[in-house]
Amino acid sequence: MRAGAKWARGWIGLLWLASLPAGAATSVLIWPIDPVLEADQKAGALWLENRGTEPANLQVRVFAWRQGDYQEQFQAQREIIGSPPVANIAPGQKQLIRLTRTGPSPAGQEQAYRIIIDEIPPAIPVDKAEPGATAAIRLQMRYSVPLFVYGEGLLGKADPEGKRNAEGVGKPQLSWRPVTVQGKPYVEMRNTGPVHARLTDVVVQQGSQSKPLAEGLLGYVLPGASMRWPAPVASTSGSVLKGRVNGQSAADAIRQGQ
Repeated sequence: MRAGAKWARGWIGLLWLASLPAGAATSVLIWPIDPVLEADQKAGALWLENRGTEPANLQVRVFAWRQGDYQEQFQAQREIIGSPPVANIAPGQKQLIRLTRTGPSPAGQEQAYRIIIDEIPPAIPVDKAEPGATAAIRLQMRYSVPLFVYGEGLLGKADPEGKRNAEGVGKPQLSWRPVTVQGKPYVEMRNTGPVHARLTDVVVQQGSQSKPLAEGLLGYVLPGASMRWPAPVASTSGSVLKGRVNGQSAADAIRQGQ
C-alpha cells in the first residue's frame, strides 16, 4: 500500500444476507458471512448465489479496513485478491469467489478487510414512445462482508477438527465508558485485545430496566481501536453494559473503563 493513499471514510453499507426491495428481479445470497484466513491458509472461498429470476452482474473488491477517529476507514490494497473480480451469475446458479493472499501476514496479528460486492445493473431501455427519453441506470444493492486474516501464532476461530490448538484463538479485550458528543449521550467502546469484537444485542442496564443500543448487530471494534454509538439513556454510576461478543450464546457484562 502506498503511504500517501487516502483512507475512504464511512460505512460502505453493512449488508450480509440482504436482498433487493420487493419486486426486484435479482437477489443474492452470500456465504459464509464471516470468512477468515488462518495463518496456514493461503486462500479461502466466498460463495455467491443468484436467487432471483434475472442474471446478476456483480463486481467484487477487497479493501483494507481500519477504524480511526471513531469511524470506519477503507483503502485499496494488494494483500488479498478476490477472483474473479466480475461475475455474471445466471438465475439459480452459484459462483465461487476465491480469496487469495499475496504474501504472509504479520505474525501474531489480525488484519481486517471488507469484501465489497456491487451489483452492476443493466440500463433501463429507452421508452421510444416518449419524446426526449434517455436511457437510465437502475440503482441496485451493495453487499459488504468482513474478512479477517491471521498471522502465525494467532488463530481466529477454534478448529472443529482439532488440527489447531484452541488455546491460540485470540480474544478481544473490551472496555466501555459513557461520553457526551454535542450534548448527547454516547457509549465509547475500546478493544485492547489482538482480535476484533463483533457486538450484538448490546443493552444499557440501569437497575431493573434494560434499553438496547441497537437491535441485533451493533457493530465491530477492531484491535487497538475505539468506536462510539449513541446511547438510549445517559449512563449513571450504576449503569451496566451487556452484550454478546463474537457470537457467544449468552450476553456478558462488559467492563467499564476510564
